[in-house]
Amino acid sequence: MSSNLNYNSKEAEQKWYDYWMKYDFFHSEVDDREPYTIVIPPPNVTGILHMGHMLNNTIQDVLMRRARLLGKNACWVPGTDHASIATEAKVVAKLKSEGKSKNDISREEFLEHAWDWTNDYGGRILNQLKKLGASCDWDRTKFTLDDDMYESVIQTFIDLYNKGLIYRGFRMVNWDPEAKTTLSDEEVIYEEKQGQLYYVSYPVENSDEKLTIATTRPETIFGDSAICINPNDERFSHLKGKKAIVPVVGRSIPIIEDEYVDMEFGTGCLKVTPAHDENDKMLGDKHNLEVFDIFNDDATLNSFGLQYEGQDRFEVRKAFVKQLKTEGFLIKTENYTNKVGTSERTKAVIEPKLSDQWFLKTKDLAEPALKAVLETEEVNLFPKKFENTYRHWMDNIRDWNISRQLWWGHQIPAFYYGDDKNDFVVAKTKEEALKLAQEKSGKDLKLTDLKQDEDVLDTWFSSWIWPMSVFDGIRNPDNKEFQYYYPTNDLVTGPDILFFWVARMIMAGYEYTGKRPFENVYLTGLVRDKNRQKMSKSLGNSPDALGLIDEFSADGVRVGLLLSNAAGNDLLFDEALCQQGKGFSNKIWNAFKLIKSWEISEEIEQPESSQKAIDWYQSVFQQKLRELEDHYGKYRISDALMTSYKLVWDDFCSWFLEIIKPGYEQPIDQKTYEAAIALFEDNLKILHPFMPFVTEEIWHQIADRHPSEALTVSFWPKMTEFDEQIIKDFSFAADVISGIRTIRKDKNIAFKNEINLAVIDNEPFTKDLDSIILKMGNINHLDYVNAPVDGSLTFRVKSNEYFIPVQGAIDVEAEKAKLHEELTYYQGFLKSVEKKLSNEKFVNNAPEQVVNIEKQKKADAEAQIETIQASLESL
Repeated sequence: MSSNLNYNSKEAEQKWYDYWMKYDFFHSEVDDREPYTIVIPPPNVTGILHMGHMLNNTIQDVLMRRARLLGKNACWVPGTDHASIATEAKVVAKLKSEGKSKNDISREEFLEHAWDWTNDYGGRILNQLKKLGASCDWDRTKFTLDDDMYESVIQTFIDLYNKGLIYRGFRMVNWDPEAKTTLSDEEVIYEEKQGQLYYVSYPVENSDEKLTIATTRPETIFGDSAICINPNDERFSHLKGKKAIVPVVGRSIPIIEDEYVDMEFGTGCLKVTPAHDENDKMLGDKHNLEVFDIFNDDATLNSFGLQYEGQDRFEVRKAFVKQLKTEGFLIKTENYTNKVGTSERTKAVIEPKLSDQWFLKTKDLAEPALKAVLETEEVNLFPKKFENTYRHWMDNIRDWNISRQLWWGHQIPAFYYGDDKNDFVVAKTKEEALKLAQEKSGKDLKLTDLKQDEDVLDTWFSSWIWPMSVFDGIRNPDNKEFQYYYPTNDLVTGPDILFFWVARMIMAGYEYTGKRPFENVYLTGLVRDKNRQKMSKSLGNSPDALGLIDEFSADGVRVGLLLSNAAGNDLLFDEALCQQGKGFSNKIWNAFKLIKSWEISEEIEQPESSQKAIDWYQSVFQQKLRELEDHYGKYRISDALMTSYKLVWDDFCSWFLEIIKPGYEQPIDQKTYEAAIALFEDNLKILHPFMPFVTEEIWHQIADRHPSEALTVSFWPKMTEFDEQIIKDFSFAADVISGIRTIRKDKNIAFKNEINLAVIDNEPFTKDLDSIILKMGNINHLDYVNAPVDGSLTFRVKSNEYFIPVQGAIDVEAEKAKLHEELTYYQGFLKSVEKKLSNEKFVNNAPEQVVNIEKQKKADAEAQIETIQASLESL
């Protein structure tokens, strides 16, 4: 062993991570071992480590390090996502701070700025993961805009287009006015918000009659195309074929009939705004209504908004409501709660918008993905409760809007060559597109006649092929790495992207390989604070992840995160848990220091108590090894940690080491010492996935080892037969020792004083562990007797009776003094209670419950006095 007895977590973390990297312990190449593969959920390239990342990647690292110890060829592929919306927003903000605008520069110039931003900030989060101890194969790091990844995405688009699964359509989409792009339905978060319901009157043309409609969005009145009534509604049957006038706007619009209108809801009259509501769009198509799109891309009003042109929609709402009221069109307002769609990324309120966009048909793609999870169980969700959520999403899947009005991302490989919006071809390069365009048009076109679609693909469209593209499985599906590492084994992610990412990867996997992309999906919970609030920067309740590592060590934070986390359940994070994790590191280190402090003798015999302790701990370790196997198999990572924690803290440190510990300034026998080291090494192996740094440090302190013998590439302890009976027997012996210790404590019997112990063996119990009872209880002599021993302190374990003779065991005068002191206290306490109860005013006026409490106090005090007096008489 080395002589260093002080553990410095900061030094150890840097030293051992550099060591692991130097010897390529995390790198994987194809060989004849069983592969174990995880692909990282790629974080945003410009992101920083937060608590969710810490939890997610700690779990992945635990699984990865254990797989390595099991002898598998462990491959953990790291990478980052280009995050179109988030990154573009940051670049736009940076340009703005420099007095520039995206609109003033070319696409090529903008992309240069975006790449500069990515190169400056990208990869920070991956370096931060190294601080946590993540054992990724960094040689395999991927970025979704790498050339090979880019080609894989474009090839996927072209393939799906040629299969008829991708199409371009003019549809109602979700428009994010802050990011100025469309979003898929899944990227819209619906939140209940308190608003107003505005009742507005519409004059009927050439009549004094007025119709009343109710709307939550009065600003959309500028886009009204019709008023709709139910043909069966007798209240309005006389208005069939007539027209109404849009308030303030003055536009004449038809009054149409459709059974879509609910006669019982609201006023029975519905304003129809086809450009700004999906249901209104269907009515508009059905009745050939005009379409008035009133918004600019930033949700300010355009020229249809009359004098409000250029003003923000919500400012217009306030001003327009005042105008409606002034001009007599506003009848009343009511408080109204409704669900408002907001952008998952920017939090902006979504505007429904009619637009030409690219869509992917998903219904047929979803079928094998649904079957894999819910029927064949080729893909398993942990916990299973998320299967219902998965089923609901997949049963109700809608075509995926995959185009985004951004420049940062994978540019859609569609090339336009004519005036008609359908004059386009889809191809990998402009040269290939030219040939296709010439064939399709029959014209002698030139490259300059082609213009590539300005839009990019939804970021999720690149990450849905991630398990395949990281191994080049799209471009080159027969390559040996893809054939070896795919399908991957486990995926660890959050339930919030079960549909965004997980379901889509399953769909892509079956579409392109006919195989699942992974076998098991471990869904972590959200990290919340101890008040159950979701951790976020905006709430100010999210601690600095690297600051935690600095304060509590990486091992401490990893343990702290996992101590309170179970699959699918939210983690209630408290920094005290990290302190507990740090305390556990110290416990392990101090156990090592204790063993190392012992002098070893080859001359002395092994005590029977030590030999029995070794037999017991070997068995209990094997029992816990099976428990761990079960926990890992069910992805109960927190339970696996707790099993390891209790085994080492309670069984190894509190019992085993205390049993084998030599007497003061006495040596330990060689045989026991070697067994203790071997068992300690087994402990380090099962702890290593959770606490890689302190375990590796101790592993090398125990002995000078060749790099090939490093803990991180050693072998998981083997399962062997074990003795269940000795575990049961030890539990009984431990109860006896606890009984002795309780009496010692209660009667102030110093542990250094040897005492005698007698037992009536009513329930025959093995005497094999008597040597342990003698040592741990500091018992001079243990006798088996047939009758109670007079003048003894007694306790029971099950039906067995134990006696510790008082004579010589305790300091009688000291015990008498202690009992007299207690007697005086309880007599005084009894007097004060009796005084209160003798007060008729108190007894008659105080609530019955209060009086009863005082009576109980009196009875308790009398019982205590009686017990103390009996103890005094026995001395």
